[in-house]
Amino acid sequence: MKLGIVGLPNVGKSTLFNAITNASAQSANYPFCTIEPNVGVVAVPDKRLDELAKIYDPDKVTPASIEFLDIAGLVKGASKGEGLGNKFLANIREVDAIVHVVRCFENDDIIHVEGNIDPARDIETINLELILSDLEVLERRIDKTRKLIKADKKYQDDLEFFEKVKGVLESGRAARTIECTQEESNLLETVSLLTNKPVIYAANLSEADFKHDINNNKHVKVLEEIAAKEGAKVLTICAQIESEISELDNEEKEIFLSEMGLNESGLDRLISACYELLGLISYLTAGKQEVRAWTITKGTKAPQAAGKIHTDFERGFIRAEVVAYEDLIKCGSIVEAKEKGLVRSEGKDYVMKDGDVVLFRFNV
Repeated sequence: MKLGIVGLPNVGKSTLFNAITNASAQSANYPFCTIEPNVGVVAVPDKRLDELAKIYDPDKVTPASIEFLDIAGLVKGASKGEGLGNKFLANIREVDAIVHVVRCFENDDIIHVEGNIDPARDIETINLELILSDLEVLERRIDKTRKLIKADKKYQDDLEFFEKVKGVLESGRAARTIECTQEESNLLETVSLLTNKPVIYAANLSEADFKHDINNNKHVKVLEEIAAKEGAKVLTICAQIESEISELDNEEKEIFLSEMGLNESGLDRLISACYELLGLISYLTAGKQEVRAWTITKGTKAPQAAGKIHTDFERGFIRAEVVAYEDLIKCGSIVEAKEKGLVRSEGKDYVMKDGDVVLFRFNV
């Protein structure tokens, strides 16, 4: 899963990105790597892996991972190449979802590029650049579709739909706000529009507001109203606090969060929100060689889940031996779980569930 972090200059975007990636680098249990200065791969926190490791004593533990891209260069005019415009647009087309950091704190020492704090204006600035870029992409697709109609009239419906999408974009609305049938939604996916990507608005608060006054922050309320109209999510976060947390070891982190009255860090909450937004779950594989989490979409059937490990697993799928994580932990071993009849043999139509511990049987 790839997430692109966007936002205007001085909103806390890079502070948040650095905190996220450093937090993963500081985690002793899980791997972390920086692919480029603005790309970081972080582990998805999953305590189930630690519990399974106690049972299997594996050679390694591999969590699911998320790739964060700190997408720089987004300023007014980015769609026309201002700032790092074109590079920014190329980067953001690769992501599954967008984390849009919006400044919701007052601080005279940190100058806002527009002179004052206004989440609605900031969102509109970024959305306008994305819409302008989408219109260029859509125009090319419309021209291509018109040529196809000359050879086959079946593309007429496609053209009419694309013209409808163009009208929505020209009105200043994101493509994701369009009500679509499943067929239209599938067609829209083929165009790779930036404004069709799911969005989480990260409301970046001051430390004082985050600790004491989230509910009364007028900027957050504005953000929530905008998100509700778009069907987007809002996550309140304090990039400065995340930066402090990222410097702590696991024990210090737990004490710090407890003193703050929090159960988990902003990074953990962000990852959970992204999983929910994209409809993702994790299944688990466990053995002496490795305990590992695999990310799939809700509704994925067993053969396709097996294909996440290797295409041969899907091609030669025979069955899946499945036990619920909670049942395995209660039993304390897979042998005990089998004796109690808790390990099931599932076929090709089995829909995977979050926390399934699976052994796939296949033959190629």
